[in-house]
Amino acid sequence: MPHPPPIPEQTPSPGGAATLRVAAVQMVFAGSIHANLADIEQAAIRAARRGADAILFPECATTGYAIDFGTLTPAALDPALQAVSRLAARLGVNLLVGSPVFRDRRLFNALLVFDRTGRLVHTYAKCQLTPADRRWFTPGENISVFALDGVPAGAFICHERRYPELARVPVMAGARVLFHPNAGMDSLAVSRRKRGGRDGIAVRAFENAVFYVFSNSVGPQGGGRWSAGDSKIVHPDGRVLRLAGHQDEAVLVADLDLAAATGKYALESLEHPRWLALHWRRVLPGLLRRARRHDAGYTRRFPGVDGAGAPRG
Repeated sequence: MPHPPPIPEQTPSPGGAATLRVAAVQMVFAGSIHANLADIEQAAIRAARRGADAILFPECATTGYAIDFGTLTPAALDPALQAVSRLAARLGVNLLVGSPVFRDRRLFNALLVFDRTGRLVHTYAKCQLTPADRRWFTPGENISVFALDGVPAGAFICHERRYPELARVPVMAGARVLFHPNAGMDSLAVSRRKRGGRDGIAVRAFENAVFYVFSNSVGPQGGGRWSAGDSKIVHPDGRVLRLAGHQDEAVLVADLDLAAATGKYALESLEHPRWLALHWRRVLPGLLRRARRHDAGYTRRFPGVDGAGAPRG
């Protein structure tokens, strides 16, 4: 069998900084978009003062998760996301914020990645929806691959940690850090089990040989539902570097030594077994091109600000 062909240049290559200082924010959701934005701002300021390069917030951090998503409109959401964009530019940090977002009159459960200028550089829409999600959200159809200060990264949302391909494929494409925004909506009994570490996160970090940043909501969510908290930052060898509690808000910060994030096992899957490696190498460039086209449509809506603080044209 011939050796698999090389993957085209659409694949991001590891580079940029030797370390990345990341923050994982654990939130108690407020009762309004305005109040959640105020909490996002205060947590981002705390993380920025501690030198964070990239700050991750939970799933649906702008709105909370226990709401009637059918009442949302672009007129309510777009100004909130513009505020996040301005906050990223003002603080000069990368902000990764879970939020509903509209596109073509459809609502998606998304992670939006704003760079240090406030430009929206990546939007990942949750693919594997829960039954509750399906009432309101359209499933996404793209993988998540983007760069933070030149560091290739990927993401998935909440329930999707149960689908290992959503972690493995971005790592095959170059990701060395996985970001996982979450919003727990469990019974108290299930929530307590998760507090015991039964969440599979260390396994995902280890089996892909990458860093894993997990940001969760915490506390009662309404209707007898709970969120376990336990936000964490995990090393590629499976060690938990930082861990939040299960009751209170927190801002976790850690320096990631990117030399430790080799992506070794995912990359070896691009070589052997060859019958499967050939498939991955054929499909991966197309997935990357489609994801970039998807991102381009959102970037036009949130172009960031220039050096004088004015919106980019």
